[in-house]
Amino acid sequence: MKKIGVIGCGLMGAGIAEVCARHGLSVTIIERDAASLAGGEERIKKSLDRALGSNKIEQTDYDSALGNLTFSLDYGSLAQADLVIEAVAEIDELKFEVFRTLDEVLEKDDAIMASNTSSIQISRLAGVTKRPQQVVGLHFFNPVPVLKLVEIIAGDSTSEETVARVRAFAADQLGKKPIIAPDRAGFVVNFLLIPYLLSAIRLVEANLATAEDIDTGMVEGCAHPMGPLALTDLIGLDTTLFIADTLFEDLREPQLAAPQLLRDMVAQGKLGRKSGEGFFTYAKK
Repeated sequence: MKKIGVIGCGLMGAGIAEVCARHGLSVTIIERDAASLAGGEERIKKSLDRALGSNKIEQTDYDSALGNLTFSLDYGSLAQADLVIEAVAEIDELKFEVFRTLDEVLEKDDAIMASNTSSIQISRLAGVTKRPQQVVGLHFFNPVPVLKLVEIIAGDSTSEETVARVRAFAADQLGKKPIIAPDRAGFVVNFLLIPYLLSAIRLVEANLATAEDIDTGMVEGCAHPMGPLALTDLIGLDTTLFIADTLFEDLREPQLAAPQLLRDMVAQGKLGRKSGEGFFTYAKK
């Protein structure tokens, strides 16, 4: 893999693009409009600035990473990509449209189309393309430059060769730790994580414990690096709600039903770190 495309330059897309660029890959980033593209470019630059300021990278690595990035509004610039990673919002039809477009513009016979979706089944995404054997899930975790884990998800038609190539890409080229996850709602991590987060939210909703005490209990009592409510703020309350609803729709298990408190907070724009307020408050950047 030498030429990588990233569709979407929000929090996750920016992190994926940065990691690929820092590992010497040529990365083309596609966004829907000029404002989003400029915002994504600034997001990546700020992350690289922090890495440089904390001596995690050298100036030469910083310059090289920036030089490996190209920003565009034209899907046609991805024609010769070896791998394209979709990282747009968790909206089914939006992702379907991305995969339909990629299927038309990618010219290499062995080009791989990957999705960073956290919950949507890969077989559904592959189904809108003419080459489902080359569609795979490649689910990174936030913050992408820090967390090693990557879930690799094969759809019903994904070939073994595609899985092997993507696994080698994640492990050997990006230095990540890949695991193979099933093509079902939530995959591995969110299937286990979301019920835990929802349980913590229910405790707050019922006034049985404060957010501070819940998080302190899990950090100090279970050696978790972060409490469940701070983690929900980091993931984003809107993203947490979307995944919970997707899991509940698929599995219909009571513990997956989102608490009303979560729905209310999302409706009020309290989305966590990205909005400056969730279960805790944050200084806006």
